[in-house]
Amino acid sequence: MKHEAPDFEMTRKVCEIVMREREMALSDREWKFRLRGYGYGIRDTDHGCMITSLLKGTELCALPEDQAEAA
Repeated sequence: MKHEAPDFEMTRKVCEIVMREREMALSDREWKFRLRGYGYGIRDTDHGCMITSLLKGTELCALPEDQAEAA
């Protein structure tokens, strides 16, 4: 099984998109809808809220704690 090394630059860009969309959205529901347009989602897990790829079904990174409370 091949594992890819984490791409920290890509993770940073994804977090920027997620946070920018949160600032523009009027509600959590709208925010999550907007993220789906980019192919991302928010999943509540045992280890906190995670930003996920809808295409691959994988967790990309943790949602920053200040935003995790709102999700």
